[in-house]
Amino acid sequence: MLRFNTVCAGLLSIVSFASAASAADLAAKVYTKAPAAASVYNWGGFYVGLNAGGGSSRNCWNLTAVAAGPVPAAPSEGCSDATGGLVGGQVGYRWQATNWVFGLEAQGDWANLKGSNTSLTGTFGGFPFLNQTKTDAIGLFTGQVGYAWNNVLGYLKGGAAVTHNSYNGVVQTAVGAFPVGTAFDGASGTRWGGAVGVGLEYGFAPNWSVAVEYDHLFMGRSSSNIITPAGVFDRTERIQQDIDMGTVRLNYTFGGPVVARY
Repeated sequence: MLRFNTVCAGLLSIVSFASAASAADLAAKVYTKAPAAASVYNWGGFYVGLNAGGGSSRNCWNLTAVAAGPVPAAPSEGCSDATGGLVGGQVGYRWQATNWVFGLEAQGDWANLKGSNTSLTGTFGGFPFLNQTKTDAIGLFTGQVGYAWNNVLGYLKGGAAVTHNSYNGVVQTAVGAFPVGTAFDGASGTRWGGAVGVGLEYGFAPNWSVAVEYDHLFMGRSSSNIITPAGVFDRTERIQQDIDMGTVRLNYTFGGPVVARY
């Protein structure tokens, strides 16, 4: 009986030692840290900005009337490219849905697009003269749709455009009291048309972004009655206008520019 009890006690000791050894061999439990939140640029919100660049206005003149009456054939007086700089600003609002960005924007620019060509149909005092076109202001009212890759946004835009222009006949050769460069008739006014554009914008800091943009303006044909400095009707010109403009833009968006995504 004593021997049996001794054997049992020995077996229990061996089992207890094996259990302790097995527990010691188990790997320690590993605790994993939750993944950090990724920063995602948010293009939504109200923004204001400045822009500057250059443009070219293509203007083609057709003579439709003179003081003596209509000119049925409406002969071409030629075309010119009025080029120069522009500077202005823009305001807008954007909405973002996942990677898609939608917006509305109004833009206004002072411009100095100026060009001229020699008239193909008439003379002033027997000498050729220039038809001069100048665009001094441009406005755009557009909608936008774009796609964002975090802080990079590519977008298309389209809507209405308005320009303010002046038209003059300019002396090329001195005639009587009119020295070279004198405008002997003129007109000015606004005209409405359409605009389409494309841009690429980069968010380089909280709330701040910079963009490059190209726009084409379809201003169509518009007739202008051109009068002398004395207020006497001289001629009517039907002028077709298209404008190409490229700008660099700096925007500030109000509100938080970054959201967290897990």
